[in-house]
Amino acid sequence: MLTSRTFLKRTRAGAVMKVVREHYLRDDISCGVATCVLCGDVPAGALLESQPSGASSSLCPDPHYLLMDTNVLLHQIDILEDPVIRNVIILQTVLQEVRNRSAPVYKRIKDVISNPEKHFYSFTNEHHKATYIEQEQGENSNDRNDRAIRVAVKWYNEHMAKLPSEEKIQVILLTNDRKNKEKAEEEGITAFTCEEYIKSLIANPELVDRLACLNDETNEIESGRIIFSEHLPLSKLQQGIKNGLYLQGTFRANRDNYLEATVWIHGDGDEREIIIQGLRNLNRAVHEDIVAVELLSKDAWAAPSSVILLDDQVQDEDELEKEEEKEKSLQTSGSKTMLRPTGRVVGIIKRNWRPFCGMLSKSQIKEARRHLFTPADRRIPRIRIETRQASTLEGQRIIVAIDGWPRTSRYPNGHFVKNLGQAGDKETETEVLLLEHDVPHQPFSQVVLSFLPKMPWSITDQDMKFREDLRHLCVCSVDPPGCTDIDDALHCRELENGNLEVGVHIADVSHFIRPGNALDQESAKRGTTVYLCEKRIDMVPELLSSNLCSLRSNVDRLAFSCIWEMNHNAEILKTRFTKSVINSKASLTYAEAQMRIDSASMNDDITVSLRGLNKLAKILKKLRIDKGALTLSSPEVRFHIDSETHDPIDLQTKELKETNSMVEEFMLLANISVAQKIYDEFSEHALLRKHPAPPPSNYDILVKAAKSKGLEIKTDSAKALADSLDMAESPSFPYLNTLLRILATRCMMQAVYFCSGMDSDFHHYGLASPIYTHFTSPIRRYADIIVHRLLAVAIGADSTYPDLTDKHKLADLCKNLNYRHKMAQYAQRASVAFHTQLFFKNKGEVNEEAYILFVRKNAIVVLIPKYGLEGTVFFEEKDKPKPALVYNDEVPSLSVEGTTFYTFDKVRVNIMLDASNIQHQKIRMALIEPKPNGKHQLVVPGERRRYLPCG
Repeated sequence: MLTSRTFLKRTRAGAVMKVVREHYLRDDISCGVATCVLCGDVPAGALLESQPSGASSSLCPDPHYLLMDTNVLLHQIDILEDPVIRNVIILQTVLQEVRNRSAPVYKRIKDVISNPEKHFYSFTNEHHKATYIEQEQGENSNDRNDRAIRVAVKWYNEHMAKLPSEEKIQVILLTNDRKNKEKAEEEGITAFTCEEYIKSLIANPELVDRLACLNDETNEIESGRIIFSEHLPLSKLQQGIKNGLYLQGTFRANRDNYLEATVWIHGDGDEREIIIQGLRNLNRAVHEDIVAVELLSKDAWAAPSSVILLDDQVQDEDELEKEEEKEKSLQTSGSKTMLRPTGRVVGIIKRNWRPFCGMLSKSQIKEARRHLFTPADRRIPRIRIETRQASTLEGQRIIVAIDGWPRTSRYPNGHFVKNLGQAGDKETETEVLLLEHDVPHQPFSQVVLSFLPKMPWSITDQDMKFREDLRHLCVCSVDPPGCTDIDDALHCRELENGNLEVGVHIADVSHFIRPGNALDQESAKRGTTVYLCEKRIDMVPELLSSNLCSLRSNVDRLAFSCIWEMNHNAEILKTRFTKSVINSKASLTYAEAQMRIDSASMNDDITVSLRGLNKLAKILKKLRIDKGALTLSSPEVRFHIDSETHDPIDLQTKELKETNSMVEEFMLLANISVAQKIYDEFSEHALLRKHPAPPPSNYDILVKAAKSKGLEIKTDSAKALADSLDMAESPSFPYLNTLLRILATRCMMQAVYFCSGMDSDFHHYGLASPIYTHFTSPIRRYADIIVHRLLAVAIGADSTYPDLTDKHKLADLCKNLNYRHKMAQYAQRASVAFHTQLFFKNKGEVNEEAYILFVRKNAIVVLIPKYGLEGTVFFEEKDKPKPALVYNDEVPSLSVEGTTFYTFDKVRVNIMLDASNIQHQKIRMALIEPKPNGKHQLVVPGERRRYLPCG
């Protein structure tokens, strides 16, 4: 049956257009009950059980199916995912609304529907002749959809009534909408609120804790005191942004100061930062929300605070005077010379709430059900939840979701989602850091694995069709010890004309991962492999990452080769790209390769090749540095793990060898060569990588710190910075240059992927290169797979496909890749921090020298070179007399009771683990030398500064 749907649509120009669409209706759509004799062909997949199993309800003890409206599905998805809830009908009407309103919830419910053990059935009521309804005159779309849901429930119950008596099953509507519930009951439909139904599952009381708290601002006045101003409605916000009254941006909470945040304004070339200070001005925004901000008048502008404030004390609504005192201290803590645009949050455009990991702070009131949850991420506020399991959950890592944040509450309201396990347990903490950094880490699904090649695998004649056979070349790989996902291999040989041939051979992952299939989609979603201290979360299944794609020695492997002809001065005479087959002659570690190069007795083909590569690499590096490429520094650590307990038994900073630099130089050269090639062929849709130049203000801390040691750092160009860092030497303080380079790294912007057709600035500041991309690590970076596909099309080795030449889709892909890359870096650093705590837990107290990296108004931040460990020394302790502190922002320095601390000063500290707060275990340190007024001071390390390398 054919009908039509008519609706009005506003065009971009503002005109109203009438749209008429054909709409097909059918009478052969199954009800989804596995044994229904009334329906025709029963669809395959997850079906409703003919005798529904699951939790028994005291409200409806007879077998039943559940059917819910959109709001229940949107807000109670945590309940629906529980194994107890089975046999649920999801209407097409509801699914479409959820898709429009929340992509994450839509993805979660689709996953539930596809799980055969849950018996969720998606019923296409909008195309069923008996359940499709037209929108009536004067009826809004919301009311029409509510009516469509009731019509579907009635049809189901009438349909079930026609079945044999033993198969008659009632369908129950769950809705939290009072009007919808009343109308359903008037129409003879059994309807309950979600809360009523869940509380009726007497055998599963734990489910009540997972109910989302949906009290709104109008009916929750706990203290009667309004703390926050009302958020403006979206329509007013959009109008205000359009008129320039408000600014839209991303809210970024401050990790070191819970009363301060920044809002990054983006769009139309306007990229700037607005400071927000004070609880009321923050106005219930949560980290990563998209917010609307109103700028304050210039006389109310503030400077970034130099005070470190951690929200360690629970504040009730009637104790807000304490917050106000802290806010006053903020206004005087920043430098008056660094005043920045300052504003207040007037509304939320898009919430970016996610499930948060953390721990329960159990209420001191006996038998209390309301408790505070403290997130692991200090940028997230505490969350108030109701639970009957407080005693069980104490000391456990749990997941909690935010439901809302009333104007009368100091903290948002939320609900318990899941118990992850005992805090401090290695498996639990690893799960927490993966969840907190949004790292996809579930096992690869069977659908994804079905696209892997069947074993045993071998290279076929078809594979060789567009390839060169390079198995005769003396190719070898050089990697860290224990590396199994070998992306790259190299060769160098002398040609008959006296020139040198150098080849970089990269695993041909794109041969195995074809565009658009489930394996490709999963790899694109993951974006990158994540390396933790004892674990690797692969971007692609292990069969590819550690076997078929890995360029292991003495096996034939498919590769994508970049081959140059060079003279002995490392000048490139010719460049060519080819798909190839190689057979690596050796898989070496950096140390093994270095030993071969240095050995006087070794002169085999592999060693000769390595020496040729090393000689050219030194010339290439000098040429790069002469152009202004930066040589920065960051303390990286390596753990030695006990083979039985798997605990770290030693911790050292990584030692880099010449061979590290050798491999890096040729990877950089290959990336630059490929970037130019794909841009020449695809000027509008090449996937490139850029590193923006930092704004001059970023360098203030570096310039001032160097000046305090009598050194001048020039920052007007990358070349000027590189040259002045090279000259910043102190014979009496050799480590000073390393400290300056560490500080310079903190001043850098983040390198990002972008689509060439959507940007005009391609320059890579850190590498001093006009163009750059990533080609050399396709096993662990999805960006490289796209670059391989572009290069393959450019040389005629593969065919293109629509998404590859769609710059808007490429830009969206780049956005996800940048996010995944950043999160992977953070997860890796969190893993290092956790293993560092384990190391000091087992080691006891340690006495080490440290250097001051930053000076704050009430603290100093120190770096311990031996362990790459960073910490904050506070000079004010709770419940103790405040010492005399004199802060100088210009030098910068901090005087404590007459002892003055400058950036880069050497101090000595005693290190130990403080496990008194299981949630935030800290490496505590006592300042041994110098002692202000003869007293020891406590040190609490913050998480490592979250800079990202610029490569």
